[in-house]
Amino acid sequence: MALRIPFNKPYMTGRELSLIADAHASLHLSGDGKYTKLCNGWLADLSGAKAALLTHSCTAALEMSALLCDIKPGDEVIVPSFTFVTTVSSFVMRGAVPVFIDIRPDTLNMDETKIEDAITEKTRAIVPVHYAGVGAEMDTIVAIAKKHNLKVVEDNAQGVMSSFKGKPLGSFGNLAAVSFHETKNIISGEGGALYVNDEELIEKAEIIREKGTNRARFFRGQVDKYTWEDLGSSYLPSEILAAFLWGQIKEAYEITDRRLKIWQAYHEAFAGLEKEGLIRRPIVPEYCKHNAHMYYLLFNSLEERTDFIAKMREQGIGCVFHYLPLHDSPAGKKFGRFNEELPVTKKVSDTLVRLPLWVGLEKDGQLEEVIENVIRIVKR
Repeated sequence: MALRIPFNKPYMTGRELSLIADAHASLHLSGDGKYTKLCNGWLADLSGAKAALLTHSCTAALEMSALLCDIKPGDEVIVPSFTFVTTVSSFVMRGAVPVFIDIRPDTLNMDETKIEDAITEKTRAIVPVHYAGVGAEMDTIVAIAKKHNLKVVEDNAQGVMSSFKGKPLGSFGNLAAVSFHETKNIISGEGGALYVNDEELIEKAEIIREKGTNRARFFRGQVDKYTWEDLGSSYLPSEILAAFLWGQIKEAYEITDRRLKIWQAYHEAFAGLEKEGLIRRPIVPEYCKHNAHMYYLLFNSLEERTDFIAKMREQGIGCVFHYLPLHDSPAGKKFGRFNEELPVTKKVSDTLVRLPLWVGLEKDGQLEEVIENVIRIVKR
């Protein structure tokens, strides 16, 4: 059955095509043109980063982070198991051993109380993920990293426009990666960015992003020719992609506000179901400002979750589960390790379902239809 209300529907501001046409007319289609620079500047201002560098994906930003952290074979990196694969594989590509730890039952972020038990003499970095745009406990994580002389790389793929205790997500670690994939709030189809908060890493980040050359310094007139200096790859997005993203950025605050209203409508509507013990709603600490990246429900069992998704699909409404535990995947077992069972990760993976949340859902009675069907199916 075709879905009348899909899980995701990319939002277009109406500016994208004219900006792409402008980039086309400029005859500068490769990276680091006018629109790349505009996006970099806006992201740096938003996050407070020392530098923001647009990349062709969040994965690219994470791979750059592994190089910037000088990860070598045998080094260990502490990661949550409940995350997207490239949070981990970007470091495994450099030979790192991912050490998986459990998540908190409230925010579903890395359980900061499990970090120190996972640290060994081989540990080099901690990689917290800001799940659903809700900040991990960064005060504690940064303090642990400083105590043990470790790097912090924030996987902020879902957290653009979010903050923790008044400070933007992505501004706590040495480095942070963000995503503009079409499933995110602000999009460019594919795309991402690297935030560099450690000033000493900026020049090296530019070299890595430009295939290991000092090309960025050459175009600034700081050297009279450019050459190969270090490891790197082609992490630049095209100017066409940057122009599209700039069209989205121009409405970033409006997009966020509209998503927050949808999120809040869900949250209020399902309070009764939670009170009856039928589901659990998201928990957002008062010191976290989120961006309404997603709205999820936690069921009491895998069977209930599976049945709910099927019943919603029968109504033409797309609902989906999320990550499978990486520590229990074939590659996770091959490359990583974990010190103890991860019960919260397992439970959340089995019982979480994400509801449709996209700008425009609030029109034509679609949001109300989703809410009515959720309540009816859960209470049947």
